[in-house]
Amino acid sequence: MPGFELFGEQERKQVEEVLDTGVLMRYGFDAMRNGQWKALELETALAKRMQVKHAQLVSSGTSALTVALACAGVGAGDEVIMPTFTFVASFESILALGAVPILVDVDDTLALHPEAVEKAITEKTRVIMPVHMCGSMADLKSLKSLCEKHGLLLLEDACQAIGGTFEGKPLGSYGDLGCFSFDYVKTITCGEGGALITNNDTYKLKADHYSDHGHDHVGNDRGAETHAFLGYNYRISELNAAVGLAQIDRLDEFLAIQQRNYTILREALKVIPEVSFRRVPLGGEESYAFLNFFLPDETTAKKVHRAFGNEGVDACFYWYDNNWHYYRKWEHLTNLKALGKLPQAVYEQLPDYNKADFTKSDHWVGRTISCLIKLGWQEKEVQLRADKMVDIILNSL
Repeated sequence: MPGFELFGEQERKQVEEVLDTGVLMRYGFDAMRNGQWKALELETALAKRMQVKHAQLVSSGTSALTVALACAGVGAGDEVIMPTFTFVASFESILALGAVPILVDVDDTLALHPEAVEKAITEKTRVIMPVHMCGSMADLKSLKSLCEKHGLLLLEDACQAIGGTFEGKPLGSYGDLGCFSFDYVKTITCGEGGALITNNDTYKLKADHYSDHGHDHVGNDRGAETHAFLGYNYRISELNAAVGLAQIDRLDEFLAIQQRNYTILREALKVIPEVSFRRVPLGGEESYAFLNFFLPDETTAKKVHRAFGNEGVDACFYWYDNNWHYYRKWEHLTNLKALGKLPQAVYEQLPDYNKADFTKSDHWVGRTISCLIKLGWQEKEVQLRADKMVDIILNSL
């Protein structure tokens, strides 16, 4: 990742077909579009690839999460369990619906810790939302068992893990709903875009309507469409969908490159006794979008990360100090910094995260370095990078 590194003729051809019609909107203007329906084509291709009945394209991964929650009926006062290590979009999508984000520790998968999840379940819990950060997954089997035990929905945020699998199923397809991001730095990019997938006919119908102002999309006269319920504008454009349509055809190509580059780096680093790797649950296979490894302690991890930067080893991240992806610097959430009044349920039910104890998450994330696996790297280049990383780590211990 990201897919933009390998933009070429396939993407250009798809975009030009849209521009030739002049129709950039995914709905309407039937007579002008010369049979071009890129968003619909991408939804069909994505559903087939993810082995599900339905896909709904939207404008972003954040939109996908919001629409997924909405179509499942999540609203004010409902609680959604999510991890401390994720992207801010996770709690943004929950709060957008008036629901309450309940942060829970991660374990050595760098995803939701099932035991911590069960302790966080209350009578107001509606959804368990694992986030498959950095190309790998949560312990989905245990989380699904918890959902079945407590009558909850399992919503997979697979925005950073397209192409990974669990028990032979594509990530995103294991739960009741799954979400993807196709923003500019994802393995498959639309420039901006996202999607939700499901096997539930009702969720698909509601997602279709909700993401387009509640339009029922019945008939061929957009002005005569009715509205069964309130909706919002989370539409994707035909231009963005066109890029994604080219990219999804290349997913296997991208995954093979990621796996090759990932493997070279991991094989080099695994000879260092002080380095260990995130746990991939039994039955799972990463998307190989990131190589995630642990160092003995927080001090060493910071030292190594700093040395990587000084020595020109780019695209490696120390999430513990990152204000987008780890709870420690989410002051806008913990202090509820909003432009307007939030629902009363949020004020009443949101835990005081300024006083929360997430030391179990700190234990893992504080020792983690994540290295982005680029598609544009050549094999020899990756080997030189691996050798340099090994030298830096050994000199930092």
